Amino acid sequence: MSQAVSQASEAVVRPTSQTKLVEIRGLEKRFSLSGDFLDQLRFERGKLVRRQNYVHAINGVDIDVQRGEALCVVGESGCGKSTVARMVMGLLSPSGGEIHYDGQRIDHLSPRQLLPYRRRMQMIFQNPYASLNPRMTIQQTLEEPLRFHHPDWSRERVRQQVTEVMESVGIDPDWGKRFGHEFSGGQRQRIAIARALVVDPEFIVADEPISALDVSIQAQVLNLLMDAQRDRQLTYLFITHDLAVVEHFGSRVVVMYLGRVCEIAATSQLFAKPQHPYTQALLSAIPRLEDDRPDHIRLSGEVPTPVNLPSGCVFHGRCPHANERCRQEVPELIVADGGTRVACHAVEEGRITA
Repeated sequence: MSQAVSQASEAVVRPTSQTKLVEIRGLEKRFSLSGDFLDQLRFERGKLVRRQNYVHAINGVDIDVQRGEALCVVGESGCGKSTVARMVMGLLSPSGGEIHYDGQRIDHLSPRQLLPYRRRMQMIFQNPYASLNPRMTIQQTLEEPLRFHHPDWSRERVRQQVTEVMESVGIDPDWGKRFGHEFSGGQRQRIAIARALVVDPEFIVADEPISALDVSIQAQVLNLLMDAQRDRQLTYLFITHDLAVVEHFGSRVVVMYLGRVCEIAATSQLFAKPQHPYTQALLSAIPRLEDDRPDHIRLSGEVPTPVNLPSGCVFHGRCPHANERCRQEVPELIVADGGTRVACHAVEEGRITA
């Protein structure tokens, strides 16, 4: 991925405003594993009782997305980053907490009430082939959101808008009569980006949009996203597990572990001085060509299950700095050195430093 990053790094766009576009407060999400009502019934000690098991995917997440920035959310698989993205977009309903968009709460709105926000918020999915309708041509795919959000537009105006967007993302407008399966992965992702841009949104959630692409194509798509941010003043919530991309693409970084936020920091600050032990371990795993003997932090212990969350800090079972307070008390985000916000008792007490 380093090749892709080096090719894309020159186009990095930094935030131009500090106003909050998206505010997430106390967000929670639980998925039931118990099935229907009859599946939940059990006989215990001669009594009929109801037992329900849940996956605690998101547990009290607080995140702000500043207007004009590219906020990257990182963490290992299963940490909940994609679940947060889908709740922000209204594809999943939160089990608790609030989501505010441009000062208005939106998490409790019905699908009809959310319609005014749909044009302003768009999403790019990880798998471009699965996100495209195989029965629709590319022209139909790009025209559909315009006809829905702008029913008063003439056919000529719709086609002109589609043509302009296709050209802006490097798609030949003559390809409009072809279907999604006739394109390569990189071309399909460009089409998916064009579909997100065609309604002129201001906020885009990108859920690992380059992970399924070859390295050389990743660089092209990253450059395309950066150019679109600069030209259209876009705000990104960028979900990824590739820290090399984060270092060059993101304005700020949110590090998540098992449904909780561990650390929030400016990108340069995070890579120069990570605070949380989990963040330090993640960054130490990045391969560096200049290192003769990379000093990787090897975590011991096993990753706990989100079905039965541990008490206290969710990371304490793998943290070399954990004490009794870590095992009993859930850490809150505090402001540490350089404005970094970190949820760690050891950092708060000065027991570890970056």
